Amino acid sequence: MSALAVMGIVAGAMFGVGAIAALVRIIRGPTMLDRALATDVLLAIAMCGLAAEMAINRHTDTLVVLLVLALFAIVGSIAIARFIGKEDRS
Repeated sequence: MSALAVMGIVAGAMFGVGAIAALVRIIRGPTMLDRALATDVLLAIAMCGLAAEMAINRHTDTLVVLLVLALFAIVGSIAIARFIGKEDRS
């Protein structure tokens, strides 16, 4: 087994553990902000996983998916921040 394959397996395991932890926080989060932050972390983990897969396999086929995930993360964070901002003023 090559060193690149071992590094891919280790990175995949770490991304998996992080994703499970983020899902637990989404399910059990006491506040909406905890859930929003966990969703951002989950999107970041997905983006890092896609980038690692592209680097390991040396292709750019999933670059569009990576950019769309980044767009969803930014728009979602802004929408939640605006919603929470309006809720705090009342």
